[in-house]
Amino acid sequence: MYPAKFDYVRATDVSDALAKIGSDEDAKFIAGGHSLVPLMKFRLATPSLLVDIGRIGELSYVKDEGDYIAIGALTRHHDVQHSEILQSHLPILSHVAGLVGDPQVRHRGTIGGSVAHGDGASDLPAVLLALDATMVARSGEGQREIQAKSFFKGFLETDLRPDEILTEIRVAKGVKGWSFQKFNRRAQDWAIVGVAAVSNGSTKVAFVNMGSSPLRSVGCEEALRDGASITEAAERAVDGIEPPSDLNATSEFRVHLAKVLTRRALEEI
Repeated sequence: MYPAKFDYVRATDVSDALAKIGSDEDAKFIAGGHSLVPLMKFRLATPSLLVDIGRIGELSYVKDEGDYIAIGALTRHHDVQHSEILQSHLPILSHVAGLVGDPQVRHRGTIGGSVAHGDGASDLPAVLLALDATMVARSGEGQREIQAKSFFKGFLETDLRPDEILTEIRVAKGVKGWSFQKFNRRAQDWAIVGVAAVSNGSTKVAFVNMGSSPLRSVGCEEALRDGASITEAAERAVDGIEPPSDLNATSEFRVHLAKVLTRRALEEI
């Protein structure tokens, strides 16, 4: 299927991108396009204007800022995967970036595009949720920081306003242990269920494809804080969560997978 008709412009820098998108609520930013274009082809997204930000070099970087690592929103998955800074301080991010799609996707897709899309079936948003990352957004009114737990709102919905552009992702250092468990049919497929777990003073657990947006496992985290065993905590992994059924798995199968993968993740860290 072909996308609906739209206008297209290319931005030279962040200020130019913000000026071009203005206050048009039907306009969208596009970089690699691997999240947005499929939705456009199925007419699930019908932007009136696409503002191409893919060539804004100032938003592609990985920097050590002391207490945290700063990742530019236009950093390609390939560069996240091979960043020596991330491999040293946040290896879960470089590892999971290497699991995104196939090499073509990793060379074109950006971490910011994946995050701004807010897809509950995507790997990196769940990892950033487990890491308590901070998203930095910029508009004509200035810059604001959004905590990951407040950023993901619902099905393909985030806290970004139409006139804002995601510029940076910040993740605190101090991760002592981590695990990412993913069950899928083929390596490049979306996860039927995925689990991201990190230990940085306390243990945080987040799910891939267990809801319309990335989800934290509140039940599992509470059980661990109360001194529960790994098996007991894993059994509480899906407290309050009702995963969807689709062509790949029933809700009941996803519940079973989530408990098994959570147990494996906790055992690994």
